[in-house]
Amino acid sequence: MRLRIGSRGSQLALWQANHIAAKLREHAYQVEIEVIHTTGDKITDVALAKVGSKGMFIKEIEEALAEGRIDLAVHSLKDLPTELSNQFTIAAIPPREDPRDAFCSVDFSSIEDLPQGARVGTSSLRREAQLKALRPDLNVHPLRGNVDTRLRKLQSGDYAAIILAMAGLKRLERTELVKQILSTEVMCPAAGQGALAIEARTGDRHVINALSFLDDSATRAQTECERALLEAMGGGCQVPIGANATLAGQTLLLSAVIASSDGKTVLRESVTGSRPFDVGNSAAAKLLARGGKAILDAVYAESIPLPQQP
Repeated sequence: MRLRIGSRGSQLALWQANHIAAKLREHAYQVEIEVIHTTGDKITDVALAKVGSKGMFIKEIEEALAEGRIDLAVHSLKDLPTELSNQFTIAAIPPREDPRDAFCSVDFSSIEDLPQGARVGTSSLRREAQLKALRPDLNVHPLRGNVDTRLRKLQSGDYAAIILAMAGLKRLERTELVKQILSTEVMCPAAGQGALAIEARTGDRHVINALSFLDDSATRAQTECERALLEAMGGGCQVPIGANATLAGQTLLLSAVIASSDGKTVLRESVTGSRPFDVGNSAAAKLLARGGKAILDAVYAESIPLPQQP
């Protein structure tokens, strides 16, 4: 059986696609990878939080999937909107890499070690809000580009430090500037961070069955819980919401955070239970009732329309 994988063209996206391709080849499938350029890859001069990035990194890939040009797509799960079209399904979620964020710097050993007013780069409103809660004095600036580009900007002195997902750094073997892995209590990760999602057409049983061996039940339970929270709060992947679920036996523990963009208001909730959607929805309801809705309303009021693509 021949399988065609659709992927973004970034170094990390291609690592992910090749990783899944290798697993499929081990099971005797013939695999090829098709690179697809997405809206999110084309808009590089605007902070993601300012354009509302829901679906920005998947739209063109899903079009190729719908048209039958590819059989499956490999995504970073955190880039995938919580509401998928009925045409598509998440056929597999493989075992998760480290979900935490990493503090990267040439000269400084930790967030605490940064001098007053230091310039820190991040493309994420979630990270910015939690950073400002820890260190209101920091000068947080937007940072776009692939992992190599971001690390190069750090090394050239544009930033005193940058915050990146540990998973991507480990996958690309670029951990040399990681000075501090941030605990989830300090920097709550994005929903689904560190996990991959393999998307297929809903009715394509041959492909879905072929991918089933890649699915990890613990990772699926954790990420479904995190994404349920995000969906119940009405959040895309560029809102100041963090969610981290762990599984002990049959019990999920979800720790969730929503923070105002200036970091002055930080709301936290922890919920336990055995049903991923119930746990996520419960944590969302508590955060919204405590002021989360007002924070989200303020974030959406600051967003600008996404530029039309030519």
